[in-house]
Amino acid sequence: MTRLASRATGISPSPTLSIDARAKKMVADGMDVVNFGVGEPDFDTPDHIKQAAVEALQKGMTKYTPVAGTDRLKAAIVKKFKEDNGLEYQPSQIVVSAGAKHSLYNAFQVLCQEGDEVILPAPYWVSYLEQIKLAGGIPVIVQTRASNGFKLTPEELESVLTRRTRLIVLNSPSNPTGSVYTRAELEALGEILARQGVVIISDEIYEKLVYDGTEHVSIASLGPELKELTVVINGVSKSYAMTGWRIGYAAAPQPVAKAMADLQSHSTSNPTSIAQAASVAALEGPQEPLAEMVREFNRRRDYMLERVNAIEGLSCGRPGGAFYLFPDMSAFIGREFKGKRIGGAGDLAQVLLEDALVAVVPGVAFGDDRCFRLSYAASMERIVEGMDRIERLLSQMK
Repeated sequence: MTRLASRATGISPSPTLSIDARAKKMVADGMDVVNFGVGEPDFDTPDHIKQAAVEALQKGMTKYTPVAGTDRLKAAIVKKFKEDNGLEYQPSQIVVSAGAKHSLYNAFQVLCQEGDEVILPAPYWVSYLEQIKLAGGIPVIVQTRASNGFKLTPEELESVLTRRTRLIVLNSPSNPTGSVYTRAELEALGEILARQGVVIISDEIYEKLVYDGTEHVSIASLGPELKELTVVINGVSKSYAMTGWRIGYAAAPQPVAKAMADLQSHSTSNPTSIAQAASVAALEGPQEPLAEMVREFNRRRDYMLERVNAIEGLSCGRPGGAFYLFPDMSAFIGREFKGKRIGGAGDLAQVLLEDALVAVVPGVAFGDDRCFRLSYAASMERIVEGMDRIERLLSQMK
Protein backbone atom coordinates (compact mmCIF):
# COMPACT_ATOMS: atom_id res chain seq x y z
CA MET A 1 0.00 0.00 0.00
CA THR A 2 1.15 3.55 -0.70
CA ARG A 3 2.93 5.17 2.23
CA LEU A 4 1.18 8.22 3.65
CA ALA A 5 3.06 11.31 4.79
CA SER A 6 3.31 11.75 8.55
CA ARG A 7 1.36 14.99 8.37
CA ALA A 8 -1.58 13.04 6.94
CA THR A 9 -1.47 10.19 9.43
CA GLY A 10 -1.37 12.61 12.35
CA ILE A 11 -4.63 14.35 11.47
CA SER A 12 -7.73 13.63 13.55
CA PRO A 13 -11.09 14.00 11.81
CA SER A 14 -13.36 16.80 13.01
CA PRO A 15 -15.49 15.39 15.87
CA THR A 16 -18.16 18.04 15.34
CA LEU A 17 -18.63 17.15 11.69
CA SER A 18 -18.48 13.43 12.50
CA ILE A 19 -21.24 13.68 15.09
CA ASP A 20 -23.37 15.85 12.83
CA ALA A 21 -22.92 13.33 10.01
CA ARG A 22 -23.84 10.40 12.30
CA ALA A 23 -26.95 12.21 13.53
CA LYS A 24 -28.02 12.98 9.96
CA LYS A 25 -27.46 9.35 8.98
CA MET A 26 -29.71 8.23 11.84
CA VAL A 27 -32.37 10.68 10.66
CA ALA A 28 -32.05 9.33 7.12
CA ASP A 29 -32.61 5.86 8.56
CA GLY A 30 -35.92 7.03 9.99
CA MET A 31 -34.86 7.85 13.57
CA ASP A 32 -36.17 10.98 15.26
CA VAL A 33 -32.86 12.51 16.36
CA VAL A 34 -32.67 15.98 17.88
CA ASN A 35 -29.37 17.38 16.63
CA PHE A 36 -27.67 19.79 19.04
CA GLY A 37 -24.30 19.08 17.45
CA VAL A 38 -24.65 21.32 14.42
CA GLY A 39 -22.32 24.31 14.06
CA GLU A 40 -24.29 26.36 11.55
CA PRO A 41 -27.37 28.61 11.67
CA ASP A 42 -30.61 26.82 10.88
CA PHE A 43 -31.87 29.91 9.03
CA ASP A 44 -31.90 30.19 5.25
CA THR A 45 -29.59 32.60 3.47
CA PRO A 46 -31.50 35.92 3.10
CA ASP A 47 -33.25 36.39 -0.24
CA HIS A 48 -31.33 39.50 -1.31
CA ILE A 49 -28.07 37.56 -0.98
CA LYS A 50 -29.37 34.66 -3.05
CA GLN A 51 -30.68 37.11 -5.66
CA ALA A 52 -27.21 38.67 -5.94
CA ALA A 53 -25.84 35.21 -6.73
CA VAL A 54 -28.51 34.67 -9.39
CA GLU A 55 -27.68 38.01 -10.99
CA ALA A 56 -23.97 37.17 -10.94
CA LEU A 57 -24.73 33.94 -12.81
CA GLN A 58 -26.87 35.74 -15.34
CA LYS A 59 -24.09 38.29 -15.94
CA GLY A 60 -21.62 35.50 -16.62
CA MET A 61 -19.54 36.04 -13.48
CA THR A 62 -18.36 32.44 -13.63
CA LYS A 63 -14.66 32.90 -14.41
CA TYR A 64 -11.51 33.13 -12.35
CA THR A 65 -11.19 36.15 -10.10
CA PRO A 66 -8.01 37.56 -8.53
CA VAL A 67 -6.64 34.97 -6.12
CA ALA A 68 -7.25 37.04 -2.98
CA GLY A 69 -10.78 38.10 -3.99
CA THR A 70 -12.53 40.56 -6.26
CA ASP A 71 -11.87 44.27 -5.86
CA ARG A 72 -15.58 44.75 -5.12
CA LEU A 73 -15.65 42.28 -2.24
CA LYS A 74 -12.36 43.46 -0.77
CA ALA A 75 -13.66 47.04 -0.81
CA ALA A 76 -16.79 45.90 1.06
CA ILE A 77 -14.64 44.12 3.63
CA VAL A 78 -12.41 47.18 4.09
CA LYS A 79 -15.55 49.27 4.67
CA LYS A 80 -16.89 46.72 7.16
CA PHE A 81 -13.66 46.79 9.21
CA LYS A 82 -13.68 50.59 9.32
CA GLU A 83 -17.35 50.93 10.28
CA ASP A 84 -17.67 47.97 12.65
CA ASN A 85 -14.24 47.74 14.21
CA GLY A 86 -12.56 51.10 13.72
CA LEU A 87 -9.80 49.37 11.73
CA GLU A 88 -8.18 50.87 8.63
CA TYR A 89 -6.93 48.38 6.03
CA GLN A 90 -5.89 48.66 2.41
CA PRO A 91 -7.48 46.20 -0.05
CA SER A 92 -4.05 44.60 -0.48
CA GLN A 93 -4.20 43.60 3.20
CA ILE A 94 -7.38 41.57 2.67
CA VAL A 95 -7.31 37.93 1.56
CA VAL A 96 -10.61 36.24 0.72
CA SER A 97 -10.58 32.44 0.99
CA ALA A 98 -12.84 29.41 0.78
CA GLY A 99 -14.24 29.86 4.27
CA ALA A 100 -12.77 31.17 7.54
CA LYS A 101 -11.28 27.71 8.15
CA HIS A 102 -9.26 28.15 4.96
CA SER A 103 -8.21 31.64 6.10
CA LEU A 104 -6.98 30.17 9.37
CA TYR A 105 -5.09 27.42 7.56
CA ASN A 106 -3.33 29.96 5.35
CA ALA A 107 -2.38 32.06 8.36
CA PHE A 108 -0.87 29.16 10.29
CA GLN A 109 1.01 27.95 7.23
CA VAL A 110 2.73 31.27 6.54
CA LEU A 111 3.40 32.27 10.16
CA CYS A 112 4.38 29.04 11.87
CA GLN A 113 7.83 27.47 11.60
CA GLU A 114 8.68 23.92 12.63
CA GLY A 115 8.95 23.90 16.42
CA ASP A 116 7.26 27.26 17.04
CA GLU A 117 5.04 27.27 20.12
CA VAL A 118 1.43 28.36 19.65
CA ILE A 119 -0.60 29.24 22.73
CA LEU A 120 -4.07 27.74 22.50
CA PRO A 121 -6.57 28.46 25.30
CA ALA A 122 -8.88 25.53 25.98
CA PRO A 123 -11.70 24.90 25.34
CA TYR A 124 -10.81 25.55 21.70
CA TRP A 125 -12.43 25.00 18.32
CA VAL A 126 -11.38 21.58 17.09
CA SER A 127 -9.56 22.63 13.91
CA TYR A 128 -7.12 25.00 15.60
CA LEU A 129 -5.20 22.10 17.13
CA GLU A 130 -4.92 20.15 13.88
CA GLN A 131 -3.99 23.20 11.81
CA ILE A 132 -1.22 24.15 14.25
CA LYS A 133 0.22 20.65 14.01
CA LEU A 134 -0.05 20.65 10.21
CA ALA A 135 2.02 23.84 10.15
CA GLY A 136 4.72 22.21 12.27
CA GLY A 137 3.82 24.17 15.37
CA ILE A 138 3.73 22.91 18.94
CA PRO A 139 0.35 23.57 20.60
CA VAL A 140 0.71 24.92 24.13
CA ILE A 141 -2.72 24.29 25.59
CA VAL A 142 -3.81 26.48 28.50
CA GLN A 143 -6.83 25.16 30.41
CA THR A 144 -9.14 28.04 31.27
CA ARG A 145 -11.77 28.06 34.00
CA ALA A 146 -15.55 28.17 33.90
CA SER A 147 -15.50 30.54 36.89
CA ASN A 148 -14.32 33.41 34.67
CA GLY A 149 -16.14 32.39 31.52
CA PHE A 150 -13.38 30.18 30.09
CA LYS A 151 -11.27 33.24 29.25
CA LEU A 152 -7.48 33.37 29.33
CA THR A 153 -6.11 35.58 32.11
CA PRO A 154 -2.89 37.61 32.01
CA GLU A 155 -1.42 35.37 34.71
CA GLU A 156 -2.18 32.23 32.71
CA LEU A 157 -0.69 33.82 29.61
CA GLU A 158 2.51 34.87 31.40
CA SER A 159 2.96 31.37 32.80
CA VAL A 160 3.32 29.74 29.37
CA LEU A 161 5.35 32.31 27.47
CA THR A 162 8.81 31.11 26.41
CA ARG A 163 11.45 32.25 23.95
CA ARG A 164 9.87 29.81 21.45
CA THR A 165 6.40 31.37 21.66
CA ARG A 166 5.43 32.57 18.19
CA LEU A 167 1.63 32.75 18.07
CA ILE A 168 -1.51 32.84 20.16
CA VAL A 169 -5.05 32.01 19.05
CA LEU A 170 -7.89 34.12 20.43
CA ASN A 171 -11.50 33.34 19.58
CA SER A 172 -14.16 35.82 20.68
CA PRO A 173 -17.06 35.12 20.69
CA SER A 174 -15.92 31.57 21.35
CA ASN A 175 -16.79 28.24 19.88
CA PRO A 176 -17.57 26.14 21.98
CA THR A 177 -18.21 28.28 25.08
CA GLY A 178 -19.90 31.40 23.71
CA SER A 179 -17.60 33.53 25.87
CA VAL A 180 -16.79 37.09 24.78
CA TYR A 181 -13.67 38.94 25.94
CA THR A 182 -14.28 42.45 27.26
CA ARG A 183 -12.25 45.41 26.09
CA ALA A 184 -10.41 45.52 29.44
CA GLU A 185 -9.58 41.81 29.26
CA LEU A 186 -8.17 42.18 25.75
CA GLU A 187 -6.17 45.25 26.76
CA ALA A 188 -4.56 43.30 29.61
CA LEU A 189 -3.63 40.42 27.31
CA GLY A 190 -2.59 42.78 24.54
CA GLU A 191 -0.11 44.61 26.76
CA ILE A 192 1.74 41.34 27.41
CA LEU A 193 1.56 40.13 23.81
CA ALA A 194 2.82 43.43 22.42
CA ARG A 195 5.70 43.48 24.88
CA GLN A 196 6.72 39.97 23.87
CA GLY A 197 6.05 40.44 20.14
CA VAL A 198 3.68 37.46 19.98
CA VAL A 199 1.63 37.24 16.78
CA ILE A 200 -2.13 37.04 17.35
CA ILE A 201 -4.59 35.09 15.25
CA SER A 202 -7.94 36.58 16.22
CA ASP A 203 -10.88 34.49 15.06
CA GLU A 204 -13.93 36.77 15.05
CA ILE A 205 -16.30 34.70 12.92
CA TYR A 206 -19.12 35.00 15.51
CA GLU A 207 -18.65 38.77 15.87
CA LYS A 208 -22.24 39.69 14.98
CA LEU A 209 -23.86 37.06 17.20
CA VAL A 210 -23.71 38.75 20.61
CA TYR A 211 -26.42 39.24 23.23
CA ASP A 212 -27.38 41.27 26.33
CA GLY A 213 -25.76 44.40 24.93
CA THR A 214 -22.38 42.66 24.84
CA GLU A 215 -19.72 44.59 22.91
CA HIS A 216 -17.53 42.76 20.46
CA VAL A 217 -14.00 44.18 20.43
CA SER A 218 -11.27 43.23 17.99
CA ILE A 219 -7.89 43.13 19.71
CA ALA A 220 -6.41 44.63 16.54
CA SER A 221 -8.34 47.84 17.25
CA LEU A 222 -6.58 48.47 20.56
CA GLY A 223 -3.57 50.23 19.09
CA PRO A 224 -1.15 50.31 16.15
CA GLU A 225 1.31 47.92 17.77
CA LEU A 226 -1.33 45.24 18.32
CA LYS A 227 -2.75 45.77 14.84
CA GLU A 228 0.70 45.03 13.36
CA LEU A 229 0.83 41.79 15.35
CA THR A 230 -2.70 40.60 14.51
CA VAL A 231 -4.28 38.57 11.73
CA VAL A 232 -8.05 39.04 11.98
CA ILE A 233 -10.16 36.14 10.68
CA ASN A 234 -13.81 36.61 9.79
CA GLY A 235 -16.36 35.61 7.16
CA VAL A 236 -20.00 35.59 6.15
CA SER A 237 -20.93 32.04 7.13
CA LYS A 238 -22.34 32.49 10.65
CA SER A 239 -23.71 36.04 10.50
CA TYR A 240 -25.54 35.61 7.21
CA ALA A 241 -26.39 31.89 7.28
CA MET A 242 -23.98 31.25 4.40
CA THR A 243 -21.97 28.27 5.65
CA GLY A 244 -22.16 26.41 2.35
CA TRP A 245 -21.10 29.43 0.30
CA ARG A 246 -17.54 29.09 1.69
CA ILE A 247 -16.38 32.69 1.98
CA GLY A 248 -14.01 33.71 4.75
CA TYR A 249 -11.47 36.48 4.86
CA ALA A 250 -8.39 37.66 6.69
CA ALA A 251 -7.01 41.12 7.36
CA ALA A 252 -3.30 41.21 8.07
CA PRO A 253 -0.12 43.27 7.86
CA GLN A 254 0.94 43.61 4.22
CA PRO A 255 3.76 41.00 4.18
CA VAL A 256 1.53 38.42 5.87
CA ALA A 257 -1.40 39.10 3.52
CA LYS A 258 0.88 38.76 0.50
CA ALA A 259 2.27 35.45 1.77
CA MET A 260 -1.23 34.12 2.41
CA ALA A 261 -2.35 35.12 -1.09
CA ASP A 262 0.75 33.55 -2.63
CA LEU A 263 0.12 30.30 -0.76
CA GLN A 264 -3.52 30.30 -1.84
CA SER A 265 -2.48 30.84 -5.46
CA HIS A 266 -0.87 27.39 -5.40
CA SER A 267 -3.65 25.59 -3.52
CA THR A 268 -7.23 26.67 -4.24
CA SER A 269 -6.66 29.84 -6.25
CA ASN A 270 -9.68 32.17 -5.89
CA PRO A 271 -12.80 31.39 -3.88
CA THR A 272 -15.99 30.88 -5.89
CA SER A 273 -16.79 33.92 -8.01
CA ILE A 274 -20.57 33.66 -7.52
CA ALA A 275 -20.26 33.33 -3.75
CA GLN A 276 -18.05 36.43 -3.70
CA ALA A 277 -20.76 38.44 -5.45
CA ALA A 278 -23.30 37.17 -2.93
CA SER A 279 -20.98 38.16 -0.07
CA VAL A 280 -20.90 41.75 -1.27
CA ALA A 281 -24.69 41.80 -0.94
CA ALA A 282 -24.41 40.26 2.53
CA LEU A 283 -22.01 42.92 3.79
CA GLU A 284 -23.59 45.93 2.07
CA GLY A 285 -27.26 44.95 1.89
CA PRO A 286 -30.08 45.01 4.48
CA GLN A 287 -28.96 43.84 7.93
CA GLU A 288 -32.45 43.18 9.30
CA PRO A 289 -32.33 39.42 8.60
CA LEU A 290 -29.19 39.28 10.77
CA ALA A 291 -30.90 41.27 13.52
CA GLU A 292 -33.90 38.92 13.41
CA MET A 293 -31.61 35.90 13.65
CA VAL A 294 -29.81 37.39 16.66
CA ARG A 295 -33.13 38.06 18.42
CA GLU A 296 -34.24 34.47 17.84
CA PHE A 297 -30.90 33.03 18.97
CA ASN A 298 -31.16 35.14 22.11
CA ARG A 299 -34.62 33.72 22.86
CA ARG A 300 -33.42 30.16 22.33
CA ARG A 301 -30.29 30.72 24.40
CA ASP A 302 -32.30 31.98 27.36
CA TYR A 303 -34.65 29.01 27.22
CA MET A 304 -31.96 26.36 26.80
CA LEU A 305 -29.79 27.89 29.52
CA GLU A 306 -32.70 27.86 31.96
CA ARG A 307 -33.45 24.23 31.16
CA VAL A 308 -29.81 23.15 31.47
CA ASN A 309 -29.32 24.80 34.85
CA ALA A 310 -32.58 23.29 36.14
CA ILE A 311 -31.19 19.76 35.63
CA GLU A 312 -29.49 18.44 38.73
CA GLY A 313 -25.84 17.73 37.96
CA LEU A 314 -25.51 20.19 35.05
CA SER A 315 -24.25 23.75 35.33
CA CYS A 316 -23.59 26.41 32.71
CA GLY A 317 -22.63 30.07 32.76
CA ARG A 318 -24.38 32.64 30.59
CA PRO A 319 -22.61 32.93 27.24
CA GLY A 320 -22.40 36.34 25.64
CA GLY A 321 -22.21 35.26 22.02
CA ALA A 322 -22.18 32.58 19.28
CA PHE A 323 -24.95 29.94 19.47
CA TYR A 324 -23.59 27.38 21.91
CA LEU A 325 -23.83 26.36 25.55
CA PHE A 326 -20.97 24.44 27.16
CA PRO A 327 -22.41 22.91 30.34
CA ASP A 328 -20.32 21.09 32.93
CA MET A 329 -21.43 17.46 33.32
CA SER A 330 -18.66 16.30 35.68
CA ALA A 331 -21.23 15.40 38.38
CA PHE A 332 -22.21 12.43 36.19
CA ILE A 333 -18.70 10.98 35.92
CA GLY A 334 -18.70 7.60 37.60
CA ARG A 335 -22.45 7.08 37.26
CA GLU A 336 -24.07 4.39 35.12
CA PHE A 337 -26.94 4.11 32.68
CA LYS A 338 -28.12 0.65 31.59
CA GLY A 339 -24.78 -0.79 32.61
CA LYS A 340 -22.78 1.86 30.76
CA ARG A 341 -20.34 3.69 33.02
CA ILE A 342 -19.82 7.40 32.38
CA GLY A 343 -16.10 8.18 32.35
CA GLY A 344 -16.38 11.59 30.70
CA ALA A 345 -18.38 13.72 28.31
CA GLY A 346 -17.65 11.34 25.44
CA ASP A 347 -19.46 8.50 27.21
CA LEU A 348 -22.36 10.77 28.08
CA ALA A 349 -22.66 11.96 24.47
CA GLN A 350 -22.79 8.35 23.30
CA VAL A 351 -25.55 7.49 25.78
CA LEU A 352 -27.55 10.57 24.83
CA LEU A 353 -27.34 9.73 21.13
CA GLU A 354 -28.09 6.02 21.47
CA ASP A 355 -30.68 6.08 24.25
CA ALA A 356 -32.26 9.56 24.04
CA LEU A 357 -31.70 10.22 20.33
CA VAL A 358 -30.08 13.58 21.09
CA ALA A 359 -26.80 14.53 19.42
CA VAL A 360 -24.35 16.67 21.43
CA VAL A 361 -20.60 17.20 20.98
CA PRO A 362 -18.44 15.92 23.85
CA GLY A 363 -16.03 18.45 25.30
CA VAL A 364 -13.04 16.20 24.73
CA ALA A 365 -13.21 17.42 21.13
CA PHE A 366 -12.52 20.93 22.46
CA GLY A 367 -9.94 19.98 25.06
CA ASP A 368 -12.25 19.66 28.09
CA ASP A 369 -13.88 16.29 28.79
CA ARG A 370 -15.88 17.65 31.73
CA CYS A 371 -18.30 19.49 29.44
CA PHE A 372 -20.31 19.03 26.27
CA ARG A 373 -21.46 21.46 23.63
CA LEU A 374 -25.09 22.17 22.86
CA SER A 375 -26.00 24.22 19.79
CA TYR A 376 -29.19 26.24 19.90
CA ALA A 377 -29.13 26.60 16.11
CA ALA A 378 -32.32 24.54 16.05
CA SER A 379 -35.99 25.43 16.14
CA MET A 380 -37.54 26.15 19.52
CA GLU A 381 -39.77 23.13 19.06
CA ARG A 382 -36.77 20.84 18.66
CA ILE A 383 -34.95 22.52 21.53
CA VAL A 384 -37.90 21.86 23.84
CA GLU A 385 -38.09 18.23 22.71
CA GLY A 386 -34.35 17.70 23.00
CA MET A 387 -34.10 19.21 26.47
CA ASP A 388 -37.05 17.07 27.61
CA ARG A 389 -35.19 13.96 26.43
CA ILE A 390 -31.93 14.99 28.09
CA GLU A 391 -33.70 15.73 31.36
CA ARG A 392 -35.51 12.38 31.33
CA LEU A 393 -32.36 10.39 30.64
CA LEU A 394 -30.16 12.16 33.17
CA SER A 395 -32.82 11.79 35.89
CA GLN A 396 -32.51 8.01 35.44
CA MET A 397 -28.73 7.95 35.78
CA LYS A 398 -27.49 6.50 39.07
